[in-house]
Formats: sequence, structure tokens, C-alpha cells
Amino acid sequence: MPTALVRRCLLSSAKTLEVLKINTWRNLSMAGTPPLNDAIKPLAWLLGTWKGDEGKGDYPTIKDFKYKEEVKFSHVGQPALEYSACSFHYETGKPLHREKGFLKIQPGTSHVALVNAQNAGIVELAEGEVKGQEFTVDSHTIGRMTFGKDPAVTKIRRMFRLVDPETLEQVVDMETSTTSPVQHHLTIQYKKVA
Repeated sequence: MPTALVRRCLLSSAKTLEVLKINTWRNLSMAGTPPLNDAIKPLAWLLGTWKGDEGKGDYPTIKDFKYKEEVKFSHVGQPALEYSACSFHYETGKPLHREKGFLKIQPGTSHVALVNAQNAGIVELAEGEVKGQEFTVDSHTIGRMTFGKDPAVTKIRRMFRLVDPETLEQVVDMETSTTSPVQHHLTIQYKKVA
């Protein structure tokens, strides 16, 4: 075969492969959500997008407040749920606190772990137990950026509970470098929107 013809065939084959790769990726993306991994089926009740319009916050060192929040639990077929939370100012709708992370269950148990990064410069590793349609996790590790605002958060406890098929509740307790022991901080109920 002449060299020019070989080059054209190779170039044409490379372009065809690239188009196939792109179309395969598009088809996988458009195929929808993959099946839920067996390892996280005990958390299936969390799946979806939930909105809360009247969260209540308090703590000994701050003024009581209200907030709105959206949480989302999703998956990509791996043995973990993806978690995100976005809170908003109650009156203005201004974005406030953000969290992103993952929930995993230790295989063959009801032991659950939350790995969570927050826009306030905190990383939370928390573990606990799933009991039916409720779980509580207590942090065992709190990472903090070196220039984080004081007082430092030293412990976080979270409880998620399905109140009914359309209502999810979260209660957050925390401890800081100036307040001990763990005390109530946040309570919110969400309605399922998707």
C-alpha cells in the first residue's frame, strides 16, 4: 500500500474510534442511573432531592436563626451514596453553608460512615449505625483548615430519619473548642421534591 493511503486509513480509523468513544460515553450517560449497589440498599430511603423551608438553628454562642436547605442523595452504581447539602438564608435566599460527601456501609453490617467536606473549611469523618429508616453518626475525626474561624468545631453528631415517605428529618448536634459537651445546633424537616 502506498504510504499516503496508509496514513489516510490510519487517520480515518482514529477518527472513527474517537467518535465511537464519544457516542459510547453519551449512551452510558443517557442510559439513566445504574442499579443501586447491594452494599447501600439499606440507605435507599434517602435517595432523591429534599427541600426544607424552615430549619431552626441555635447554639449557646450564637443568636437563634432560621434557614432553608436542599439535600440530595444520589448514586452512580458504586457502593456509596453521594451527598450534598446547600443551605440558604431564610429571608433573602442568599447561599450559606455547603457540604459534599459520601455515605458508605461496612459490608455485611449496619455500620455506616459519612465522609463530608464543608465550605467552612471542615472535613468530617463520622460513623454510626443504620436502624431501619434512621441513622445517627458521630464524628471521630474533624479536619480543619489552618486559618479557620474560631471557635473550632471539635465534634459533630447527625441524625437522619425518614418521618414518612415524603418527609426526611435531620438533627445536628455539635461541640466546639469553647462549648462542651455536644449540644443541639440544627433541626430541619425536608419534603421530597425529586
